[in-house]
Amino acid sequence: MDEIKKIAVIGLGLIGGSLALELKKVSWATIYGIDKNPEHLQKAFDLGIIFKKASIDIVKEVDVVIIAAPVNAVPSIAQEVLDIIEENTLVFDVGSTKNAVCQAIKDHPKRKNFVAVHPIAGTEFSGPEAAIYNLFTNKVNIICEQQMSSKKMIDRVISIFEAIKMRNVFMDSAVQHDKHIAYVSHLSHISSFMLGKTVLEIEKDENNIFDMAGSGFASTVRLAKSNPETWTPIFLQNKESILKSLTEYIKNLNQFKKVIENESAKDVHEIMQNTNKIKDVLAGITNQ
Repeated sequence: MDEIKKIAVIGLGLIGGSLALELKKVSWATIYGIDKNPEHLQKAFDLGIIFKKASIDIVKEVDVVIIAAPVNAVPSIAQEVLDIIEENTLVFDVGSTKNAVCQAIKDHPKRKNFVAVHPIAGTEFSGPEAAIYNLFTNKVNIICEQQMSSKKMIDRVISIFEAIKMRNVFMDSAVQHDKHIAYVSHLSHISSFMLGKTVLEIEKDENNIFDMAGSGFASTVRLAKSNPETWTPIFLQNKESILKSLTEYIKNLNQFKKVIENESAKDVHEIMQNTNKIKDVLAGITNQ
């Protein structure tokens, strides 16, 4: 980390802003902010998330470029950044889809400077105001296609995420990353959005929702508060994997609906009991 003197963060929402805050804690680097929304840029500066406001040209002068823009913008930004960076500059994006950007830059002369990463962390809030300290602590960071990046860049990425207390894991295939993340992240958001939509449509009297909603409902629909501008491109960019996961999910919902219709207590109980095994899986993840 000591060799990193200047960092540019492109996109100053929850993830980009929180990364900037963490890097301020663990380095002496000057952190430049870039955002197409001038209000976001000013807010990030006013909140002390970044040291200086900048344009894309600043990437010619920095040691590290972090792309934290919506995933539909990441491929073109990555190409633009790689076109103008210096030979020893590290570039990485933090989007929750990886295949699109990896495909877009696979033949770029500076592909070795780029590392495809996905720090698995977040909240339902967005914008610079959502940026918080310790968002990434004890969470997992996925590094994809390490074979396409130089060892120097991989080592630098590892050191950055270890410095903010993340555990790095590796996936050779960006396609496999997108497939798996569709089940464990993207489907969760869709489920939350659709549960919220269903309840709003059925319960026309919003007061009834607020009066009757318990902690279970609140926690289940928490992700429905997520920013549509962030999640619309994610759902569309990962369309193939998401549709497969939705097909399986809908199949299970229909099966559960059917056993309830048949008043089969044994089947209802058995489905839930078998699903309780998820506790062991999640406990294993927490203890890693």
